[in-house]
Amino acid sequence: MNAKKVIIDCDPGIDDSLALMLALASPEFDVIGITIVCGNVPTGLGAENALKILQRAQRLDIPVYMGATQPLKRDYVSAQDTHGMDGLGESALANVTEVRPHMGAVSFLNHTLQANHDVTVIALGPLTNIALALQQDLTAWQHVAEFVSMGGSFHSPGNCSPVAEYNYWCDPDAAQQVYATMPVSIKMIGLDVTRKIVLTPSLLAYAQRVDPKVGGFIAQITQFYFDFHWQQEKVIGCVINDPLAVAYAIDPSLCCGFSSYTTVVTDGIALGQTISDTANFWQRPTNSLVLTEVAAFRFWQLFLNRVISAQEPELSVILRQLHYTEAE
Repeated sequence: MNAKKVIIDCDPGIDDSLALMLALASPEFDVIGITIVCGNVPTGLGAENALKILQRAQRLDIPVYMGATQPLKRDYVSAQDTHGMDGLGESALANVTEVRPHMGAVSFLNHTLQANHDVTVIALGPLTNIALALQQDLTAWQHVAEFVSMGGSFHSPGNCSPVAEYNYWCDPDAAQQVYATMPVSIKMIGLDVTRKIVLTPSLLAYAQRVDPKVGGFIAQITQFYFDFHWQQEKVIGCVINDPLAVAYAIDPSLCCGFSSYTTVVTDGIALGQTISDTANFWQRPTNSLVLTEVAAFRFWQLFLNRVISAQEPELSVILRQLHYTEAE
């Protein structure tokens, strides 16, 4: 099996870090670079966190490139209230010193896409780097094999306003530009599907039993996230949005939805809202696949098998004990 060449654009972030762990543990992927955007945390801090995950995976050979430090137009608002001031749940992990991040995320994206016509780009943060790359060299993106974006919402309430998901709310102008100009259909992994992926205390306990080292690390960085979700949404556990985008790129059968023309609101009370024209009212060409259903059982099979090496048949038995079913 030939591994997919993948670039991950992200803003680590607790759930970004879990997504990177999944990607790095998956033989379907050849991660050829990680680009960092301001989002959950400022760009420099996100780059440090990406290196921490690469070090744990013994993959410091993968380059990390820093990109945009501000949204296109609006003031930058981080999500450090959600992820901790260090972006990893106040875990106080030491920075990596063996290698350092590079500058030039946008140039790296465009040069790589010009040179390779088989690269998948998975965007886990605000779309600022992607919008700037499209502005700089739209022709490079004619060659992208697939573009997956964790962001937006169709019917689910937002997570930073009644209608908006954080990544698109953080830089709505970038999101709108990407939906308007991306040459391939955008696979939108929004809150309708990611809200169904909750790392519960029981799943975390299982991870720690199976692999105390990796499970312990996950516990270390997610406790802050657990506390935030309880205080804000009365969720027992934490919603891990970004790993689902990576899992979908590995196995598209995990999610299903509908094709539509989608745009993003850039001002006013609905700032950051995604609007999908399901009735074809505007008569515009479809530009997105909006995912609305997810097989949570199979997601957890994939995630736990890859990240903590949980094995069948025990893994499926445990998931059924936790009230997941194959029919989801």
